[in-house]
Amino acid sequence: MTLLGAAQIRELAAALDLKPSKSLGQNFVIDSNVCTKIVRTAAVGPTDIALEIGPGLGSLTLALLESAASVVAVEIDPRLAGQLPITVANHFEHPENLTVLNQDALTIQTLPVNPTVLVANLPYNVSVPVLLHLLEKFESLRTGVVMVQAEVADRLAAKPCTKDYGIPSVKAAWWAEVKGAGSVSRSVFWPAPNVDSKLVSFTRRQTPGDEELRRKVFTIIDAAFAQRRKMLRSALSSLYGSSSAAEEILMRAKIDPTLRGEALEIAGFCAIAAVAPDIF
Repeated sequence: MTLLGAAQIRELAAALDLKPSKSLGQNFVIDSNVCTKIVRTAAVGPTDIALEIGPGLGSLTLALLESAASVVAVEIDPRLAGQLPITVANHFEHPENLTVLNQDALTIQTLPVNPTVLVANLPYNVSVPVLLHLLEKFESLRTGVVMVQAEVADRLAAKPCTKDYGIPSVKAAWWAEVKGAGSVSRSVFWPAPNVDSKLVSFTRRQTPGDEELRRKVFTIIDAAFAQRRKMLRSALSSLYGSSSAAEEILMRAKIDPTLRGEALEIAGFCAIAAVAPDIF
């Protein structure tokens, strides 16, 4: 197989009269070595069914097809969704291994197969919601590597009591262990973004509870970080009616009421939810 380089990407875009859309977060990877690195970092193997979000013009898709049993690509842009199978057929001897869905990854509820690994250059403007949505909806996803804006990567992989730790960090931890997996130069994209990019990897683990508990925990997380400099007894007062009521709940959960949300791991928020009234 011949992977796509900068010249081929620009030729495809010209043939489609495609101007990359900022609103869709279209920054296409033009360095095939980076695509190969991402697939290798994700440890994609011959039994994997890979899920790719926002395949664009297909540079990462082709690298995935080299290693995976099959690839499901979800592309919101109908022009790109229509072109991708043609591109793959021109470069890969088993184009039947690719399934393309012209859908919005934020709203997708089902897939024709159960993916085992997520590998994607996620659109920067929706990267966190897309990742959390996929982790929630597709339990078969065991591992993955995604490329996101550097600041977002730092937040997803952050640990408690650090400046980057916040809502994305805690919510992602409900489903998976998330780690930083390296940096990516701006020069590998067309057009080059005005922000840096990084890779983050995840490995799924057993969730702390069922869907009802998750919704309750996520509501508490949102309140705790809405004004992150506030102590938990103040930050949660809007949920429980007063600071004193919030403090009583925190004490029952064995959480220091004077801590801030940034001090708690996902287990701490679960402990609060376990003793809090069911008002959600």
